[in-house]
Amino acid sequence: MTRIKRGYIARRRRTKIRLFTSSFRGAHSRLTRTIAQQRIKAFVSAHRDRDRKKRDFRGLWISRINAVIGENKKKKNDSYRNLMYNMYKRQLLLNRKIVAQIAILKGDCLFMIANEIRK
Repeated sequence: MTRIKRGYIARRRRTKIRLFTSSFRGAHSRLTRTIAQQRIKAFVSAHRDRDRKKRDFRGLWISRINAVIGENKKKKNDSYRNLMYNMYKRQLLLNRKIVAQIAILKGDCLFMIANEIRK
């Protein structure tokens, strides 16, 4: 009986997986079983951290707003909480990202907005 060489489909599949994990270190980029495990782990981490990134940025924006508002405490009730509450009450549709950008780039403008809302 003549020798039959195996097809290239499995090799092609493994090569494709190796291309994804080529930047990993050590056995994680060389051994087929380990590559499969690391690939799954990478996908899980990426999926989880997409949600975590949103959470982290929201916290960053809140910290920036609070820092600029708390910097100049003319009145006792100057705080992030009161600013957002007054904006909600006045139906100002500015999200935290925009307010944080205003706070960083134009701090005086944020105080003008806060004073107008407070009136």
